Amino acid sequence: MATSAQLLPAGAHIDRHRHVEDQVVYTSSGAAEVHTDAGHWIAPGDRAIWIPAGCWHEHDFYGPTRFHTVVFPSDRLPHRRTPAVISVQPLLRELIIACSDPRDLPASEVERLRQVLLDQLDRSPEEPLRLPAAQDDRLRRACDLVAEDLTVSWTLPDLGRAAGAGERTLTRLFRGEFAMTYPQWRTQLRLHRAVRLLADGAPVTAVAHRCGWATASAFIDVYRKTFGHTPGDYRPDAVR
Repeated sequence: MATSAQLLPAGAHIDRHRHVEDQVVYTSSGAAEVHTDAGHWIAPGDRAIWIPAGCWHEHDFYGPTRFHTVVFPSDRLPHRRTPAVISVQPLLRELIIACSDPRDLPASEVERLRQVLLDQLDRSPEEPLRLPAAQDDRLRRACDLVAEDLTVSWTLPDLGRAAGAGERTLTRLFRGEFAMTYPQWRTQLRLHRAVRLLADGAPVTAVAHRCGWATASAFIDVYRKTFGHTPGDYRPDAVR
């Protein structure tokens, strides 16, 4: 996929592929989720996703989406060799938008903008918004059971019995494969689902319920701690 800016309808999907360049993807409206064999990364409008060269991946989009991509030779940021969600401050946002759709800018000016963009990407912090993919069949079954209906509050012993693993085994699998406890992973899953629903325009109270939080205020508190703002500040229609 080359450098570009495009409008995509809600529910759009880009099939599994890879590319020879590094790539940053960003949605100035809507939300994008990147899937790989290792896990899932999701980005609302104040986050971007870095995808290194050679990484097989596919995209899903939530809400009407303005989708920006900028590609770079794979040797420009050699320390970023795995997908990552990156915080997008105002300057980085404007650089991505300008470089994805340079219009009539002279090539020399675009190249200078791309270098500043790389500098900003290099220093932008990674965000803990990866949802890892299970490799062990028992852990995969457990994850699927939770993801099927987030309003069901599975205890770890009940989840282990349903997935065919003891509580201690399942605890070990969560820590060993995901480097997370079960509650930490479940929170990540809920946040991923919440970003999707918010991008699709669902009200905050409905999102809180559908993602398994007991109250809207509990959801807002977790969301604020993760993203730095409340879900009510999210504006999926802020298109550029």
